[in-house]
Amino acid sequence: MKQIYFIIFFLFISFSYGQSAQGKGDIDGFTMYPNPVSTGKVYISTTNNDAKEILIYDVLGTLVLKTTILRKELNVSDLDAGVYVLRVFEKDKVATRKLIIK
Repeated sequence: MKQIYFIIFFLFISFSYGQSAQGKGDIDGFTMYPNPVSTGKVYISTTNNDAKEILIYDVLGTLVLKTTILRKELNVSDLDAGVYVLRVFEKDKVATRKLIIK
């Protein structure tokens, strides 16, 4: 059963990377820490530090969190421990990363 979830997760990741529209690229200076998360807070910073729309998906591709942050701090304490896919949109740029919550 775990192998099926593992395969679905990697299919979702490859699908997510293939979705970038023309004109969109990775966000300049994107950093996310700590990863894995054990404190319930993730800090996301970029070169511009503009408002960011955050989408978090579970390994099955279900949207589990959608929010907008104006600063660097993202509260993920409501999420269960596991592996997630984090998509960050800032202006016309997008970044996709794996997020692990302990």
